[in-house]
Amino acid sequence: MLAIERRNAILAKLATDGKVIVSDLSEEFQVTEETIRRDLEKLDKEGLAKKTYGGAVVLDNHGTDLPYNVRKRVNANFKEVIAQKIAEMIHDGDTIMLDASTTAISVTKYIKSRENITIVTNSVEILLDLADKPEWNILSTGGMLKKGSLALVGPSAEKMISGFHVDIAVCSSKGIDMSMGISDSNEKDAQIKEAIFSAADKRILAIDSSKFDKCSFVKVGDVRDIDILVTNERPSDAWLSYCKEHHVELIY
Repeated sequence: MLAIERRNAILAKLATDGKVIVSDLSEEFQVTEETIRRDLEKLDKEGLAKKTYGGAVVLDNHGTDLPYNVRKRVNANFKEVIAQKIAEMIHDGDTIMLDASTTAISVTKYIKSRENITIVTNSVEILLDLADKPEWNILSTGGMLKKGSLALVGPSAEKMISGFHVDIAVCSSKGIDMSMGISDSNEKDAQIKEAIFSAADKRILAIDSSKFDKCSFVKVGDVRDIDILVTNERPSDAWLSYCKEHHVELIY
């Protein structure tokens, strides 16, 4: 395993567990504890983790995105559950907008048997993944490639999105909170998600259970701005009541 692959694996564990221990990582990756300490020091310097005595803890920096290939690993089983539920809502002939979230990418795997689908997306990975579906209409938003990701963002992407109207929009976010609403880690992503939701009849927020009662850096919109919230397990009674009060269908 290359050093960068090991550090990405460490980041994924941090995002899932909240902390890591040097001795445990040394045993898991079959490298010396000194090697692991150097890995943690590098992650600390890059602002991706906080090194502590004997290990590291997740850095609660709401304005920082994890690298794309790390995000794909975090709660991957939750995302698959969510993606399958969303796929059940998509039918032949639908027009869909998908953001560049790893959950949206998973959705495409479960709808490849559908016919006459139109997809608009700012995800480079989705564009590549659907290259084997020439009978579908696949539209790229264009825009600027966001550093460290496979997402297209910026004013030109937003302008393209605003020129369409679709049946269904699917977006994810970094957090959902009863006070702040739906939020994401940076302004460019938040603006794209807001534009996607504005262009759809049915607005679906895909969010795993770890994102409830979390606030990220930039507000995307209010909970009442979406129609359906899809997650991987039953939320708290407070969230069940809150969604009912705001006429949001909750699927888990």
